[in-house]
Amino acid sequence: MKYSDIIIIGGGAAGFFAAINIAERNPNLKVTILEKAKEGLQKVKISGGGRCNVTHAEFIPQELVLNYPRGEKELLGPFHQFMTGDTIEWFEKRGVELKIEDDGRMFPITDSSKTIIDCFINEARKHHVEVYYSQNVSKIIPTDYLGFELETKGENFSCKKLLIATGSSIKFWKLLENLGHTICKPVPSLFTFDIKDNRIKDIPGVVAQQVSVKVLGTSLYSEGPLLITHVGMSAPAILKLSAFGAIELAKRNYQFDIEVNFISLTFKKCLDDLKVYKHDYAKKQVLKSTQFDLPKRLWQQLVLASNINQNERWADLNKHQLEALANQLTQAIFHVTGKSTFKDEFVTAGGVDLKDINFKTFESKLFPNLYFAGEVLNIDAVTGGFNFQNAWTGAFIAAKSISS
Repeated sequence: MKYSDIIIIGGGAAGFFAAINIAERNPNLKVTILEKAKEGLQKVKISGGGRCNVTHAEFIPQELVLNYPRGEKELLGPFHQFMTGDTIEWFEKRGVELKIEDDGRMFPITDSSKTIIDCFINEARKHHVEVYYSQNVSKIIPTDYLGFELETKGENFSCKKLLIATGSSIKFWKLLENLGHTICKPVPSLFTFDIKDNRIKDIPGVVAQQVSVKVLGTSLYSEGPLLITHVGMSAPAILKLSAFGAIELAKRNYQFDIEVNFISLTFKKCLDDLKVYKHDYAKKQVLKSTQFDLPKRLWQQLVLASNINQNERWADLNKHQLEALANQLTQAIFHVTGKSTFKDEFVTAGGVDLKDINFKTFESKLFPNLYFAGEVLNIDAVTGGFNFQNAWTGAFIAAKSISS
């Protein structure tokens, strides 16, 4: 049996970050990472299209927590201990400079996730962190002396303190449930909407910038850019809804109606504007005179859906046609028939119940010396670097407690 002072199960973002910080703070501790795959940091590798969306340029804890559908209340205290500015400083001290993009996402200036992976591997090696790959932990046994024994297919390990950073693993959640922890049922979060509708059928790639969307029959609502895809709708306006509505939409088996306001104006204001256009552009064809800064192809589809033919001029529109166009622009109803994974950056709502965790240390309330960090907990966020920030924060605070 191999002994380490600290064992971390999971060689992903939270696992490596915790291991490095523990070993750096207390060089006398033997720190080991057990990773079930042949290599670690796979989610880091694919994040942000291979660029690694390290964090988000939000520097006020009260604002940052608003991006977490699950974990908002619990993360407020931890974010006062370690958040965005601390993340930036941590990486810069180790030679990794980050940049802010227009939407607030932060990436290494190299635009390569390899920069982050190399940083972690080099820091782990520098601080003598042992990393064992292809080690799938099948059993955790708490011992009488407040430590743990771990069984894998090939070897057995023991430790004084244990940190779980296995991410969204249903098998591992089951193992933790057998230990006595409460597991919130996992459901997908961060997904796009499948929609079959003639209005968007032939215009994939079109983006409307100022859109508001609500799920009918619920209080779910979001704003932001909306992307028409080959199978439906995506982009922040949709992804926010999927994150905050993960549980509700799962209950509906991903069959529901959404109301889309493509121009973020009221029906009345839109109708008033259309009446002005009817006067000002009387001789112009409606189909060819795009308004409200909408993409041309989207405008044309909404015009045709309003029973306005290709050659009709503004002057020819009657009251019913104007109202129909205002309706398509501000309260268009679409039926969602399912969901699709958002790229490879899948996120799951669910995990270890937050009531089981002391968020001053990220230690289990059930077992002394058992800690958690990252998505193994019932914490998830919208897209944009927020899930990684949760990983860095939890791992840093756990490391601080473990190494003391």
